[in-house]
Amino acid sequence: MGLDLIKELRSRTGAGIADCKKALEEANGDIEKAIDILREKGIAKAVKKAGRVTNEGVVASYIHPGNQLGVLVEVNCETDFVARTDEFKKLADEIALQIAASSPDYVSREEVPEDVIEKEKEIYRKQLEEEGKPANVIDRIIEGKIETFYKEHCLLEQPYLRDESITIEQLIKEHISKFGENITVRRFVRFKVGE
Repeated sequence: MGLDLIKELRSRTGAGIADCKKALEEANGDIEKAIDILREKGIAKAVKKAGRVTNEGVVASYIHPGNQLGVLVEVNCETDFVARTDEFKKLADEIALQIAASSPDYVSREEVPEDVIEKEKEIYRKQLEEEGKPANVIDRIIEGKIETFYKEHCLLEQPYLRDESITIEQLIKEHISKFGENITVRRFVRFKVGE
């Protein structure tokens, strides 16, 4: 594998030299495929770290030009060492920007109250019955609509605004893999003048 390819892969993913070399070999020199391989491996590593306690971190803010919209978000990690890095702060800033742009209501689907989901299902069911959809199809359609609801309203499930091929959850998992620490979004608040 050419050194230039390894360098490019390393700069695009932040993975170590040995991992980049291995991924490029596995992908037969196809850099895009190698990125996918590294992402998959990173996510697998991140899953193992998911249960670890996160008591350190930062509060990041974003104020939209014009001072009409602002966001505060708490992003946590395991150690003060990681919390102080520019890369961790940049991740927190990106998450604040995402919240400003995409206006989620919850961090994750687990936070959505059951009554909110039941109300959504009820609305969808009435719409579908009025459209004359058969009963056996309605439940399947509702499940699909609820998945869409989660993608629109839950921060972790939203497509990342700078790269819509990944979700915010996948972006965080890539950073978990990079830092070797669990990272969580604890809470956020979004203020809009007049709302």
